[in-house]
Amino acid sequence: MSILSHGAVPNGLPHSPSPRQRAWQRFRRNRLGYWSLILFVVIFVLSLCAEVLSSDRPLVVRYKGEYYFPIVKVYPETTFDGDFPTRTDYLDPFIRDRITTHGNFAIFPVNQYSYDSLNYFAKEPNPAPPSSENWLGTDDRGRDVLARLIYGFRVSVLFGMALTIIGVLVGTLTGALMGFFGGRFDLFSQRAIEIWSSMPELYLLIIFASIFEPSLALLIILLSLFGWMGLSDYVRAEFYRNRSLDYVKAARALGLSNVQIMWRHILPNSLTPVITFLPFRMSAAILALTSLDFLGLGVPPTTPSLGELLAQGKGNLDAWWISLSTFAVLVITLLLLTFMGDALRDAFDTRLGLAQLRGRVEPKAPAGSPAAEAVQ
Repeated sequence: MSILSHGAVPNGLPHSPSPRQRAWQRFRRNRLGYWSLILFVVIFVLSLCAEVLSSDRPLVVRYKGEYYFPIVKVYPETTFDGDFPTRTDYLDPFIRDRITTHGNFAIFPVNQYSYDSLNYFAKEPNPAPPSSENWLGTDDRGRDVLARLIYGFRVSVLFGMALTIIGVLVGTLTGALMGFFGGRFDLFSQRAIEIWSSMPELYLLIIFASIFEPSLALLIILLSLFGWMGLSDYVRAEFYRNRSLDYVKAARALGLSNVQIMWRHILPNSLTPVITFLPFRMSAAILALTSLDFLGLGVPPTTPSLGELLAQGKGNLDAWWISLSTFAVLVITLLLLTFMGDALRDAFDTRLGLAQLRGRVEPKAPAGSPAAEAVQ
């Protein structure tokens, strides 16, 4: 008796990849979508480290033989022999001179401004054009545009992720229940969704924005009330199709409960529309936040936002650097998400996978045979 090693396949047959592995292989073959994913992840990870890359506080300060870490702790001005016990302004030329001379040193971030930094010692009026000090210029309040873009991109992506996760959970649960049980439950649920979807979403946002103080949490809650309905239709259709297949009937015959059948058997085979929906849902969420901020209905004024920068560009048409840089960041972000969504859609398209598999498996007719002559 021969003993097969783990993972070995008898008769010398090649190992057949799983459906997930085949989907990942198809995704990687889409070079545009694959590199868009890598670039998006790199930019997002860098934005998570925004305090290290762009801040008006040094990372490390050595002053009179002692080390300080302003990036994680607030020090009063008197620590560096200043006059007032207030928070140290590291943009003050006096403070900079104290911590960079006589054997002292400070390690600053690459961009020495945060999203709310105000340089009271600037030599040009605001908004100031790009310069060696402010690489993308300043806005009409003297804040660094590059810093606000970095922090605003992070806020937009985190907002899009939160809205996408909530929408996916609610939409998947609602669509699964409607598609699995069907009948009157599905009929009444569909009518309720139609009534709810007819609500004027923008008017509700305006009303709540006038009643409550603007915040990201409130905005996520309000937009989540409407952002799940599109996905629920796709999940419902997948559950309707899969619930009548043989493996579901076999699970019922084995005595499995409805929850077990839905969770273990039908849901894993109905996730294709959910996965392909994610990048496009994130794009819609980022656009929604940008549009609401542009109209003044989004995040609080102190929060960095791409929409707020676009509104500043509209109000300062001569400051072209504000609109141009913000528009470029927004377009690049949406393009990366769109390329990723197209690649995911192609990767999980079973018809495309079968066509590629047949193209590899079907043997070619030998030269000189009637089949080869017929093809020629």
